[in-house]
Amino acid sequence: MLDAQKTIHLADYQPFTHLVERVDLTFRLAPGATRVLARLHLAPNPARPGRHPLRLDGEGLRLVACAVDGQAVAPALDDGGLAIAAEDLPEAPFLLETEVEIAPEANTALEGLYMSKGMYCTQCEAEGFRKITYYPDRPDVMSRFKVRIESDLPVLLSNGNPVGSGPGWAEWDDPWPKPAYLFALVAGDLRAHSAKFATASGRPVDLHIWVRPGDEDRCAYAMDSLIRSMRWDEEVYGREYDLDVFNIVAVDDFNMGAMENKGLNIFNSRYVLASPETATDDDYARIEAIIAHEYFHNWTGNRITCRDWFQLCLKEGLTVFRDHQFSGDMRSAAVRRIEEVVALRARQFREDAGPLAHPVRPESFVEINNFYTATVYEKGSEVIAMLKTLVGDQGYKRALDLYFDRHDGDAATIEDWLKVFEDATGRDLSQFKLWYSQAGTPRLQVAEDWQDGVYTLTFTQATPPTPGQPEKAPRVIPINVGLLNPNGDEVVPTIMLEMTQERQSFRFEGLAARPVPSILRGFSAPVVLERDAPPEERAFLLAHDTDPFNKWEAGRALAKDVMAAMVLQDAPPSPAWLDAVAAVAFDEGLDPAFRALCLRLPAEDDMAQTIHAMGRIPDPARIHAARRALAGALAIRLGEGLVQLCRDLDEGAEFSPSAEQAGRRALRLAALALLARRDGGKLAAEAFAGARSMTEEIGALAALLDAGQGAAELQAFADRWGGDANVMDKWFALQVGLAAPGEAADLTERLAARADFDWKNPNRFRSVVGALAANHAGFHHLSGRGYRVVADWLLRLDPLNPQTAARVSTAFETWPRYDAARRRLAQAELERILAAPGLSGDLREMAERMLAAGQPA
Repeated sequence: MLDAQKTIHLADYQPFTHLVERVDLTFRLAPGATRVLARLHLAPNPARPGRHPLRLDGEGLRLVACAVDGQAVAPALDDGGLAIAAEDLPEAPFLLETEVEIAPEANTALEGLYMSKGMYCTQCEAEGFRKITYYPDRPDVMSRFKVRIESDLPVLLSNGNPVGSGPGWAEWDDPWPKPAYLFALVAGDLRAHSAKFATASGRPVDLHIWVRPGDEDRCAYAMDSLIRSMRWDEEVYGREYDLDVFNIVAVDDFNMGAMENKGLNIFNSRYVLASPETATDDDYARIEAIIAHEYFHNWTGNRITCRDWFQLCLKEGLTVFRDHQFSGDMRSAAVRRIEEVVALRARQFREDAGPLAHPVRPESFVEINNFYTATVYEKGSEVIAMLKTLVGDQGYKRALDLYFDRHDGDAATIEDWLKVFEDATGRDLSQFKLWYSQAGTPRLQVAEDWQDGVYTLTFTQATPPTPGQPEKAPRVIPINVGLLNPNGDEVVPTIMLEMTQERQSFRFEGLAARPVPSILRGFSAPVVLERDAPPEERAFLLAHDTDPFNKWEAGRALAKDVMAAMVLQDAPPSPAWLDAVAAVAFDEGLDPAFRALCLRLPAEDDMAQTIHAMGRIPDPARIHAARRALAGALAIRLGEGLVQLCRDLDEGAEFSPSAEQAGRRALRLAALALLARRDGGKLAAEAFAGARSMTEEIGALAALLDAGQGAAELQAFADRWGGDANVMDKWFALQVGLAAPGEAADLTERLAARADFDWKNPNRFRSVVGALAANHAGFHHLSGRGYRVVADWLLRLDPLNPQTAARVSTAFETWPRYDAARRRLAQAELERILAAPGLSGDLREMAERMLAAGQPA
C-alpha cells in the first residue's frame, strides 16, 4: 500500500547516533549461501548527545550471529533492519560483530551483492549495502574498510589497495574513509587489460580493466580515456589519484551506466568494450565521457561525498559538469555543447514540464532510486555552469581549490558548496540558491527597442507552476548576448547580462544601425527563450552568427517553426528553410560534425512539447507524418549534392575514433539517410555491404530501415553479430525505434518472443521495451497498444528489478498533454499498474505521481 511508504524529508535530517570508526568484512562466497562477517568498531556520536539505541539497515538478510564486545545479543529484527536497545550498548567505544547469510544468485534486482553470468559483483548506490550486511546505510556515515574475500575464483577485488592474497583468499584495505554506498566487491574468472600511470608528483599507479576472457582486445579505448582523464584532472583541477591501483570491471548485468566505487569502478560492459567492428562513434564518445565521469568522482563524490541523499546533485551535478568540460576539451567543444543541450531539452525540460518535476535538490523523497534523474544530473550541471559564468574562470578556480581544501573527507551539503564560492569571490549567492530549491524551467520573454543609436533588450522571467510549487521567485539568470550588424559583422562581442529581477532592461549605446541580437549564446542558462523572430532573422543568424550554439539554434528554431506549421496548418515545407539548411550542409568551411547536427530534424517528442507549449494538443501521428515529409523535402532540395557528400566523405583511411573522423562519418551517414529517401536505399545498401566499422554498418542499416528497406541486411546483421549481446542490443533498438507507428507495438512483441530476448538483462530490456517507450508515435498510437505493451512488461519486470521498471515507466509522464482518447488509454494503464498486487515501492511511487498529473486540481 502507498500509505505504508515512508516519505523522507530534508528538514528531518539528524546525524547518526554512532560513529563507525572501522569496518572489517569477511566474505565467504557461495552462489546460494554467501556468509558475510562484519566487525564494526563503533562509538557514541558527540553530535547526537545522550544515550541512543543502535539502528542498522538491513534487507533480505538471514542473521546468524550478533555480539557486542564478544557477548551475544538478540537484536530486534524487522524487514528494514535490526535494533539494539540503548541499555544493551556500552557508553564508550565498542565492537559489534554480525554474521549474515545472503543468496547472490537469487538477487535479480541487481542491488547489493549479486551474480552476473558466474561473476560476483556489487551495486550499493543508493541503498544496496543494506542487502549485504547490517549497517547504517547512509552517505554521512564514513569509515575505513578492510575486506577479506574467500573464494576459489581466480580474481578477487575490492576497494583500496591489495594487502595480501593466497590460494582461495585476498585482502584489500582502503585507507580513505567512505560511506557504504561506495563499497565494491568483484569475484570471477576475469582477464586484465593493464597499464601504468605516474601522477604529477611521480607516484606510480597500476591500472587494470577487468573483462571476461576474450574481451581483452576491446579495452584499449577505455584505458586511453582513463589515462587522459587522470592527466586532465591533474592539469585542470589539480587533483591527483590517491591509491596504488585503479580497477575497472565490465559487467553484463547492470542497472546503470557505471559506478564510482573507490578504486574499483564497476561498469556496464557496453561502456567499456569497444572495437571499430563492434562500437559506433557514439559508443566511443560515451565510453570516453563515462570513464571520465566515474574517475572524476574520485574527488567530487568520494573524497568529498554527500551528507544525505538530498545533496545528490552536489556530487552528480558537479561531476557531470566536469565530464562535460573534459569532453569539450577532447572533442569539438561547440558540437559537444549542442549535444548536451539537445539531451537536456529532451529529458530534463520534459521532466520539468510534467508530473515528475522536482528541484535540483528535492525537499523529500519516497524512493531515492527514483531521484537519479536528469534534473539532478544534467540540470545540476547547468547550475554549476551558470555559477562559473557568474564568477568567472578565476573565481571558479579559487572556489574549487577552497572546496577541495576545506571539505576533503567531508560529507558535504549544497550550503557548504555555495559558501566556498561566497568566501572565494565575495558574492552573495542567496538568490542564486533558488536554482537548487525551485523546480521548473524558467521562461524568458524578450522585448526590443531601437531609438537614436540605443538598442534596449528587456527580459521578463516566469517559471510555470510545478507539483508542490505553485509560486516561483525570480532567479539569477546569466544571459550571454552578442549583437550583429545587418551586414553580418559582429558589433558587440559576447557579454554576460546578469538578470536578477522579474523584469529587467539592458541598454547598448552608440550603435550605427539597429543590430540583430544573438541571445543566450552557448546556452548560458537552462531556460526557454520566448522571442518572436521572423524567419528571415533566423536564417540570417544561421548564416552569420559567430556563436556556434546560436548558429545551430537558429536553424533548429526555423525547423521547428516549419514543422509546427506543417502539423497545425497543413503548410508545405518552407523553401527558405530548405535553402538555409542546404547552405550549411555544403559549407566546407564548417565542422562536418556541426553540419551533421544541422541536418538532424527536431525529434517528435520535442515537437509535441513545443506544440503543447503553444496551447495546442499535439497529434503524434501528424507530427510523425510531418517530420517524414520534411525529411523527404530536404532530400529533394539537397539533390545530387547528397551523392557527392557521401563520396567526398567516404573514409579511405584506417578507422580512428577521433572527433575529426567521427564528424566526417556523422555527416556522411546523415547524407546517406536522406539519400535513401530518393534512391530507394541503393547507396545505403552498398554502404552496408562495404562497411568498415560498426558506425557505418549500423548507420547504413538505419538508413535502409527508415526508407522501408533493409530486410535482407537486417537478417545479415543478426547472423553476423548474434553472439555479441552489446551489438545485438543495437539491432533490437534500431528496429523498434524506427518502426512505423502502427507496427511498433506488434514488432516489440515479436522481438520479445525471440530466444535471445533476455528481459531480465537491463540492457536488453531497454533495447526493446525502452525503445518502444521512446518511439513517440508508436508508444502514443491511438490504438493504445503502445501503452498496453509497455505496461505489460513493466508489471512483469517489477518483481525482479524495480529500479529498471521504474525508470522505463517515465514514458507515461507526458500523457496529460494529448487528446482525450489517448489520455483515457494511458490513464487506464497507469491504473492497471497501480492495481497490481505486490507492486514495488519504486514503480508505485512513479505511477502515482504520473497518474496524479491528469487529475483535476
